[in-house]
Amino acid sequence: MNKRVHALLIWTVSIGFVPACLVHAAGPSLTIGSKAFTESVILGDMVAILAKNAGAEVRERRELGGTQVLWNALQRGEIDLYPEYTGTITQEILPQLSASGKNNEEAIRSALEERGVRMSRSLGFNDTYAIGMKEEVAMQLSIETISDLRRHPELNFGFSNEFMDRGDGWPGLRARYALPQRNARGMDHELAYRALESGAIHATDLYSTDAEIQYRKLRVLRDDLGYFPQYDAVLLYRDDASKRAPDAIRAILQLEGRISEQAMIEMNARAKLDKVPEERIASEFLAGSLGLHNDTRDASTVEMILQRTKEHLLLVAVSLTAAIVVSIPLGIFANKFRRAGQVILALTGVIQTIPSLALLVFMIPLLGIGGPPAIVALFLYSLLPIVRNTYTGLRDIAPSVRESAAALGLPEGPRLRLIELPIASRSILAGIKTSAVINVGTATLGALIGAGGYGQPILTGIRLDDTGLILQGAVPAAILALLVQGAFELAERSFTPRGLRLRPE
Repeated sequence: MNKRVHALLIWTVSIGFVPACLVHAAGPSLTIGSKAFTESVILGDMVAILAKNAGAEVRERRELGGTQVLWNALQRGEIDLYPEYTGTITQEILPQLSASGKNNEEAIRSALEERGVRMSRSLGFNDTYAIGMKEEVAMQLSIETISDLRRHPELNFGFSNEFMDRGDGWPGLRARYALPQRNARGMDHELAYRALESGAIHATDLYSTDAEIQYRKLRVLRDDLGYFPQYDAVLLYRDDASKRAPDAIRAILQLEGRISEQAMIEMNARAKLDKVPEERIASEFLAGSLGLHNDTRDASTVEMILQRTKEHLLLVAVSLTAAIVVSIPLGIFANKFRRAGQVILALTGVIQTIPSLALLVFMIPLLGIGGPPAIVALFLYSLLPIVRNTYTGLRDIAPSVRESAAALGLPEGPRLRLIELPIASRSILAGIKTSAVINVGTATLGALIGAGGYGQPILTGIRLDDTGLILQGAVPAAILALLVQGAFELAERSFTPRGLRLRPE
């Protein structure tokens, strides 16, 4: 094999091994999950602190997404416990209970135990859904109840994405109240508050313990037809977790009945409005409520960026290395067999058109949550530029060069290694560089399924309306993209044959 091509392959493959050395492998006894909103994160942190103090090895998977992501992860054993709400269980997880009318606590427990899941008693507060508007708008239009919305079909609604499709969400609400509005749109829960503030929408779904209700001076519309069920906060945990770590589960269940609605509102407000870290809020509540004093140290900005950098590098390096190893042979095959090549280019092109978030979600049923599905999704996204540029670089080699090589009696294999790949190396490297830059940006979405990386502070910053946190993810991601591009610029100078680097006078 040509020394330059051989060196190129060694250099690209070695990218995948360096970050792997930075990852500390651990086998926690309990994995705690939480949804992508502040209250769930705080409750998850409380559970994690209690479990650690009971001697368990704990791993937290924070801000994983919506109900179905957490529930499916619990059933697969990817997490052992997460905070949930009774109304969500009956409406979204076990809708057959709601349909049959058997939605009392005993029926819920029985149905969950059939699935290997246990439920705690109420943590002490009800966090029901509600519909809210800006106080001044509601006052101007004389709207006090949800039924009053019927008189104003011109109003624009914006609901959280999950609420748009839930059994207890917008479709059922619209039907129960016979609401005329048909222009409701789905958006992130935190962004909906911003849209409400700016006037882009007039009403959105709220959680009754949200700090924003008071902060943004919102009017909670009275549910005059009693549409929303009771949403008592509980903990769902796997039955085998109680057997594997009984002391930790007993410690965790001390939270039953301990958290009042007002206390939860105040904790949400401290996180959202005062920018206090959730773990500190959880620790201080446990100290005051249970007398459990836990030493918590807020990680510095540098420490957080370093941790996210390790996670992001791992996602990018492994997925990009795999894409290089697969794509270059595919590009060679596509050039040699033109009809089959068009099929390969078409398939990789179709993959590229799938929205990245959708591709990540498609991976969850196959690979679960965390790094593996994110790496596979990033790998698929990285294929097209490398395959296409390898194919194009080989196809555009002058026929006279091929004829000269054939006239010298070079067999097909050596001809490819010694002449064609070196000539096409600039085009191939350009494709790899394009894939690498795209990969760095797209990897931020991996945080949505628990893969970490720079997307984690971005998601947390959006949730907490904290521009500083958003920049902690966005700026390093941009810098990493520039560094990756620069690295491949240097690689191009090193691996491209000198004759191809000479510019005509």
